[in-house]
Amino acid sequence: MVNRDENPDGDDGQASTLMQQLGSLKLLLPHLWPHDRPDFKLRVIGSFAVILIGQFIAIGAPLLLEEAVNALAAEDERMGALGAVIGFIVGYGLLRIASVAVPQIRELLFARVGQNAQREVAIDVFRHIHALSLRFHLERRTGGLSRIIERGIKSIDFLFRFLLFSIGPTLLQLLIVSVLFALRYEPVFALIAGVTVIVYFWFTAWSTEWRLKFRREMNQQDTEANTRAIDSLLNYETVKYFNNETYEADRYNVAMSAYQEAAIRSNNSLALVNGGQAIIFNVGLITILILTARGIMAGEMGIGAITSISLIMMTLYQPLNFLGFAYREIKQALVDMEKMFNLLDVDTEVEDRPGAKALEIDAGAITFEDVRFRYDADRPILKGISFTVPPGERTALVGHSGAGKSTISRILYRFYDIEQGSVLIDGQDIRDVTQDSLRRSIGIVPQDTVLFNDTIAYNIGYAKPGASRDEIEQAAQLAQIHGFIAGLPQGYDALVGERGLKLSGGEKQRVAIARTILKNPPILILDEATSALDSVTEYEIQEALRKVSANRTTLVIAHRLSTIIDADQIIVLRDGEIAEKGSHTDLLALDGEYAALWHQQQESDLEAAE
Repeated sequence: MVNRDENPDGDDGQASTLMQQLGSLKLLLPHLWPHDRPDFKLRVIGSFAVILIGQFIAIGAPLLLEEAVNALAAEDERMGALGAVIGFIVGYGLLRIASVAVPQIRELLFARVGQNAQREVAIDVFRHIHALSLRFHLERRTGGLSRIIERGIKSIDFLFRFLLFSIGPTLLQLLIVSVLFALRYEPVFALIAGVTVIVYFWFTAWSTEWRLKFRREMNQQDTEANTRAIDSLLNYETVKYFNNETYEADRYNVAMSAYQEAAIRSNNSLALVNGGQAIIFNVGLITILILTARGIMAGEMGIGAITSISLIMMTLYQPLNFLGFAYREIKQALVDMEKMFNLLDVDTEVEDRPGAKALEIDAGAITFEDVRFRYDADRPILKGISFTVPPGERTALVGHSGAGKSTISRILYRFYDIEQGSVLIDGQDIRDVTQDSLRRSIGIVPQDTVLFNDTIAYNIGYAKPGASRDEIEQAAQLAQIHGFIAGLPQGYDALVGERGLKLSGGEKQRVAIARTILKNPPILILDEATSALDSVTEYEIQEALRKVSANRTTLVIAHRLSTIIDADQIIVLRDGEIAEKGSHTDLLALDGEYAALWHQQQESDLEAAE
């Protein structure tokens, strides 16, 4: 799959061709005409039938009024003329009422189709974004990405309504009006109406292209301002720590000022376009009315003709007047939708191989064989790592920051595919099994726990959707957090706040531990799982983790060496390579890098105790 958008957050300043935009539009057709939904097809056909009827109603009403005016102007048979006039006027009124009812009937028929299309596309994009690699999500800007999706989803409904129910009916109406003018009045009327609409379309298209750069700039500044605002709010605590509220407000003000100037330029250009459109149409209208007046004076037309022609031209002008706005918005909607669909073209990077089978766990042995990995071409992280985590045993990874410890856990989860070598679980290469089955078999307690802005029960139960409250509470008890939760006014229904900010670091980490306990996986990864806990709580949690990890294959990423002295195997990483390997006792006897780290931490703990 090709990545057509090198900036997935979407740079609205980058132009795209009309063919690219129309290519995005073609992606909507299956949702408009779904092959497996005949009821939706009937709704679409019914909508177009109603549109066609509506066009004839819109043109027929002025003709009835014309006959009424002509009858009033007649000097003979006044009583009969009065009856005809009343009949024509009543008919005109009924047609006007029908013309108001037509859009409502069309909406009733098409609403379900349009809303279903929005839902399906939104789900497709949402699922694809979740399927993208960790690399994409580490490089993305959440604010800009959410803005692109929001604008793209809104553009779908807009495009359906205006392409199908505005531009299409307007062109049909122009055809009907041209035939009517040529047959009922003068062929030159049809020519003038056609030329007016063509020039109007041309001017609208040309002026829209001219001012599109202002709209792109405005959207770019809008995205930037939104990104800064969300980023600042997500990092609320950091802003407070450094007393930078004024600095953040100033940064946001700079972004909003840039948006303000771009919006002003966009609005000023819009005023010029609207003026030009009004001039074009009114010149056409005045020309036809002058010719109509001449025909009436010559006795070639009834006086009612000037009324009907005026109303017909105004009926044509109403969608044309809106078309100026519609064309600009359609053009922008195509850009917005293209940006959203470009997300679907972003390479997922890590994909299931054809025919991939579910991972079958027997004992849970993990084997890394000559694994080499780099995030970037010039940044090697793992340089031929080979080790085995025996089934049911605890293996700890230690080393300085940047040595590759967390990278190993990400590779095991297959967030990234390795450059060389293989990673096996019970002899099965993780690239040959489905990602879903792989990740269902592994549980992790991360160093930095981020929670959903929901209840504590929801966050614990997230590991097992549909879990009972008893199961959730049992997991919380094993994680030593049940007492804390029970003491809250709302208990398990207490909200944790954005990213869990209402909880302390230790409380969040214990929620993460409870969540993993509830998942009950055969393989555990503990990524410095107790780093945010005090000594007493750390001891309690370590005891709980030992019980949970009993008879499970466990990979422990540790910073505090005191937490892994009972590990069956300790692997010391240095600069992407294995420097030492063995038990705690063996490594101390070796008096190498691990021993140095151990003595350094012991001295630090003694100094802290003093």
